[in-house]
Amino acid sequence: MACSRILFLLSCLALSLLAGAEVHEHEFIVQETPVKRLCKEHNIITVNGQFPGPTLEVREGDTLVINVVNHAQYNVTIHWHGIRQFRTGWADGPEFVTQCPITPGGSYKYKFTIEGQEGTLWWHAHSSWLRATVYGALIIRPRKTNAYPFEKPSREFPVLLGEWWDANPIDVIREAQRTGAAPNVSDAFTVNGQPGDLFSCSRQDTTAISVKPGETALLRFVNAALNHELFVAIAGHRMTVVGVDASYTDPFATDVLMIAPGQTTDVLVTMDQPPAARYYVAARGYVTTQGVPFDNTTATAVIEYDCGCSATTTNKELGPAIPPAFPALPAFNDTGAATAFAKGIKSPKKVEIPSPVDENLFLTVGLGLFNCEPGQLCGGPNNNTRFTASMNNVSFVFPKTDSLLHAHYYDVPGVFTTDFPAYPPVQFDYTAQNVSRGLWQPVPATKLYKLRFGSVVQIVLQDTSIVSPENHPIHIHGYDFLILAEGFGNYDAEKDAQKFNLENPPQRNTVAVPVNGWAVIRFRADNPGVWLMHCHLDVHITWGLAMAFLVEDGYGELESLEAPPVDLPMC
Repeated sequence: MACSRILFLLSCLALSLLAGAEVHEHEFIVQETPVKRLCKEHNIITVNGQFPGPTLEVREGDTLVINVVNHAQYNVTIHWHGIRQFRTGWADGPEFVTQCPITPGGSYKYKFTIEGQEGTLWWHAHSSWLRATVYGALIIRPRKTNAYPFEKPSREFPVLLGEWWDANPIDVIREAQRTGAAPNVSDAFTVNGQPGDLFSCSRQDTTAISVKPGETALLRFVNAALNHELFVAIAGHRMTVVGVDASYTDPFATDVLMIAPGQTTDVLVTMDQPPAARYYVAARGYVTTQGVPFDNTTATAVIEYDCGCSATTTNKELGPAIPPAFPALPAFNDTGAATAFAKGIKSPKKVEIPSPVDENLFLTVGLGLFNCEPGQLCGGPNNNTRFTASMNNVSFVFPKTDSLLHAHYYDVPGVFTTDFPAYPPVQFDYTAQNVSRGLWQPVPATKLYKLRFGSVVQIVLQDTSIVSPENHPIHIHGYDFLILAEGFGNYDAEKDAQKFNLENPPQRNTVAVPVNGWAVIRFRADNPGVWLMHCHLDVHITWGLAMAFLVEDGYGELESLEAPPVDLPMC
């Protein structure tokens, strides 16, 4: 038996070598690291002392093996955002969903192969609010025998957009959970960990992107912010979008990007402006709630032409350096700009649409309020209430004694149920200005929805105006999906089905459901395991805006979840 196993492994290795695939091994040390931002020094949680964390660079077909060692004071898990994780759900990473956390002093080895994906993804902590500082880019290039579907750029830059608190983010969310109020908003956005020229004590460390005149660069944008969607623009330069969420797109030119938390956008930029000047890359929030505090700051990086002629020096003869040009950014609440950008994203060729549909789901996504229990603090918008959120009136409760995947695999009773509703328990005017207060309080529960392997799933994601309407970036673990249509108001199956793009819909892993509107997505459930679906505004997942799919095994080993690794953390 041992010889057979060795021969099997050797044959797999030989096939991998023939295919040009490689195995990349890394060690991630999660640790406290002192950094200074906004004139103050903080001890933040990082990977390998880097902020942002290490960039992982692989090719399609490669395997990643990352040993995560927790030297920090908090529990931690790492999620490889957007990786399909075929049959390797144990490596997906969300805490209490596919694993129990890595406790302080513990370790866990994530191992997975990247299949059929090219472009920009990223990794981040999936425990509490640790991803405020624990994140990095994951770049997937084509195999050596393949090429980009566009002219090869002269150079590439990962551009990670983040969110910075002048406090410990864990303390921020813990205080909000204690009081039931909304958490304090961030103090700055960042570009590759730096807030930029518009902030005190920051100019000397502003992220600089060095380019040559006339060349075309590939900028790989990642929105790693916790709670804000972001508009992005570059002074004097148009961008051509060529990929989103590690899926290629039909190229289209734009002056502005709108990137939701969790999403990535790859753009080509031709450096065709006067090289003696400098140009800001600027990012600021797109905010759809009304009358609530938000981070109204703008983060910047600088594009500098490397030609010996840039106006970056200051001396007595030349005078002060010329300030960089600033781009035109939409207003913070410009839903028209966000909608126009989303409409431009399409697949580069005709798509095979999964059909017929086996599972038709209609999920409301939105906020709510819990009534306070005796003795609780109540910091919600009304007396005796606490903020919550839900899908189909179920506010998701993460287990604490086991992970959902482990409980499913070993048939552990009492951890979850499989009765998540396919439709809202009560139908109402979802986007009305005055929704009945009787609908504001959801039911807390750990409910999953079971899917047969291979079934075709269509989901209508409907925003509600309970408490406040909002654009919700909804992310599904373990899957990409096609966005067939988006719109405003209440979804009308008869009328809005006529708007479906069945020719070249975009493929993503995170969809920004329009404020006071809806989105329709479709995918084939061909990856067994337990897969979280949640709002990627971290305040909302904290409040319960999540659910999970339990995808059953198919036939045979290749359609079944792998056995758990021996070092899987236990609760």
